[in-house]
Amino acid sequence: MTVQSTATRLVDQAASDLEANRQLQQKLTDRITVLQQEEALLTDILNLARQYEGFADPSRLPEQAQDEPGTATTKAKRASAGAAARRSAPTRTPAGGHTRKASTKTKARQPLLGDLLVELLGADEEPRLAKELRDELLAQHPDRNPTPQVVRNTLEALVAKGRIQRHRQQRSVMYTLVRPDSPH
Repeated sequence: MTVQSTATRLVDQAASDLEANRQLQQKLTDRITVLQQEEALLTDILNLARQYEGFADPSRLPEQAQDEPGTATTKAKRASAGAAARRSAPTRTPAGGHTRKASTKTKARQPLLGDLLVELLGADEEPRLAKELRDELLAQHPDRNPTPQVVRNTLEALVAKGRIQRHRQQRSVMYTLVRPDSPH
C-alpha cells in the first residue's frame, strides 16, 4: 500500500465519520426540541393542577379532552396555546365597561375520565386490568376514545389520590376501588 492510498483512505474515513457525527447531532437536536416542548406542556399541566387544586366543585374544573387526534408535538403546541389563552387578561364589554372572563366552550361538560373509571371499578369487587376497563368504557361511552396510555395514567393518578388500589399479579397490574370499609 502506498502512502497516497493510505492517506486517501484516512481522508475518506474522516469524511464518513464527520457525516455520521453531523447526523447524530441533528437527531439529538431534534430530540432536545421535543423534550423542551414536552417540558413546556408538563409545566402548563402542573400550573393548571396547582390553579385548580382543592376545588370541591368539579363543575368549576376545566374540561378534560379525551379524544383529540394528533401527535405529541402538536398536542404540546395546542396545550401551550390553550394554556396561554386561559391565562389571557379579562375582556371589556363594550356597553357597560365591566370586566368579565373570556367566554369558555359552550359544549356540555362530559364526566371526567377518572370518575367514569371509578364508577366502572365500583360495579365489580374483583381486580380489573386497565385494558378491561378501557374496553368497558368504550362500550358504555362510545363518544369517548381515550388511548390505553391515558387510561393507565388516569388509573395511576387515582392510585396516587388513594381512590383506587393497584395489585400486581406476576406481570399484570390490576386495580380495585378503595371502599370505605376496606383497609388501604
